Amino acid sequence: MSDSSSLKGRLDWRYAAKKMDPSRVVPADKIERIIEAARLAPTSSGLQPFEIFAISNKEVRQKIQAIAWNQSQITDCTKLLVFAAWDNYTAERINHMFDLVNEVRGFTNEGWEAYRQKLLTSYPQRDAEVNFQHAARQAYIGMSVALVAAAYEEVDSTPMEGFDPTALDEILGLQQRGLRSVALLPLGYRDAEGDWLVNLPKVRRAREAFVTEID
Repeated sequence: MSDSSSLKGRLDWRYAAKKMDPSRVVPADKIERIIEAARLAPTSSGLQPFEIFAISNKEVRQKIQAIAWNQSQITDCTKLLVFAAWDNYTAERINHMFDLVNEVRGFTNEGWEAYRQKLLTSYPQRDAEVNFQHAARQAYIGMSVALVAAAYEEVDSTPMEGFDPTALDEILGLQQRGLRSVALLPLGYRDAEGDWLVNLPKVRRAREAFVTEID
């Protein structure tokens, strides 16, 4: 495998696209593999406390663009992903995921059930904002995996926090579903002619300034 087609090569290739080409459409199978990668991302206790909204609708994206600094990628991309975290951990949500594990694996485990009780006696009693922030961090893990998957698929992406979360929650009706918006991820193809960032070198700290080895 050549370096350009290796995972490192694809990560060197990726950047946060500042302008996307609306005439180029990302194939549906690529979009689906990126979403599936996020679905398969690890989360704390396997609770998977976030959901993804995959938005193609132009009118909805125009509303989102208006409350997101008018960033053009939101309407020029092929698909806009919105990562929305649980607004709180509840006994119902925790039990649902533990029951799902038992159903899929076809057995119950004493240690697993003891762990269920540990979460049930701690998470729901915490402040809702503490729980949301914990869930939001899990959503970021999912978005990070989606970013890597997009690079592997040679699809451009732009992780975004620059939006009004209260307004976005209202646009998507998230409050009624017990969710709060965390981040946006447009998926599309870069407009190489119109993006000032596309040809600039990637800048990262050197490994020795970034990694501390403890042997």
